Amino acid sequence: MSVIPAILLGLGSAFFFTMTYVLNRSMVATGGLWAWSTSLRCFVMLPLLFVVVAMKGGWPPLWAELRRHPREWMLWGTVSFGGCYSFLALSAHHGPSWLIAGSFQISALAGPLLSPFIYTDERRRIPLKAVAMGSVIIMGVLLMQMGHFNLTMPANAWLVLLLVMIAAFSYPLGNRRLMLHLEREGVSLDAGQRVLGMTLGALPLWLAEAAHGYARVGWPSTAHVVQSAGVAVLAGVIGTTLFFRATHMAANNPLGLAAVEATQASELIFALVLGVLFLGEPWPSLVSFTGALLIVVGMVLYSRIGQSAELEPVEG
Repeated sequence: MSVIPAILLGLGSAFFFTMTYVLNRSMVATGGLWAWSTSLRCFVMLPLLFVVVAMKGGWPPLWAELRRHPREWMLWGTVSFGGCYSFLALSAHHGPSWLIAGSFQISALAGPLLSPFIYTDERRRIPLKAVAMGSVIIMGVLLMQMGHFNLTMPANAWLVLLLVMIAAFSYPLGNRRLMLHLEREGVSLDAGQRVLGMTLGALPLWLAEAAHGYARVGWPSTAHVVQSAGVAVLAGVIGTTLFFRATHMAANNPLGLAAVEATQASELIFALVLGVLFLGEPWPSLVSFTGALLIVVGMVLYSRIGQSAELEPVEG
């Protein structure tokens, strides 16, 4: 089966993921604390996800799996969802939405580089073509950072890069490890079930962050709750479900999976346009714009690699 449908789903998820960067930045502008931004997202997502999964009859098998392997779900849910969302919310305090979105495209290279530490079969091989295309994206990220910080890399720039890098590696690590766990156990769960299970797994972390937020600033404002709900629905539910479905379709093809993960580079375009139009963020400088173009080129090359890849049938 062609990988193109999986790539198209990946592009759709990227549009909804962009709301994370845009709304996180908006919450920062109105004085919102990052800890409330991440925990509120979880609290809004949980009931919505539960209703969606329950309506499809997916709760009983998910609950049975959670009871059998709570450690796996807590660990990888915390790594993938908790780590990714928390560090992205922190990074929103230090740069415009398009800079965070562009820097997060390091995840395109993170996935392939993590393969030897995740798999023990032929998938542990690092796809050299994928790494080559990912390197183009990395070059674009560095140019964007340097352009935004006037051709220098001050401490603030390195902080943004560090926070986003942790988020970028956390997301594919947790996602791939959980898919591998389900594969080894012979358990078939759809994207919605996996998103709900990982959200429940990360719940202890988000409860701790909510406690931290209350200790720092008290209860969040109504505007903060509304914007966090927007992130939860658009990025957390719709975007994540689409992305998990796309990676599930390409799970047995390392090159196809890398191509799907690379589609997230289109978030940069969406974040740039939305940030300028709705948040009043400045347009990138010429150097940053050149970096943005390199990221898009890397994404297109990744997709061209994936178009020729054939996928093994995957149930679910």
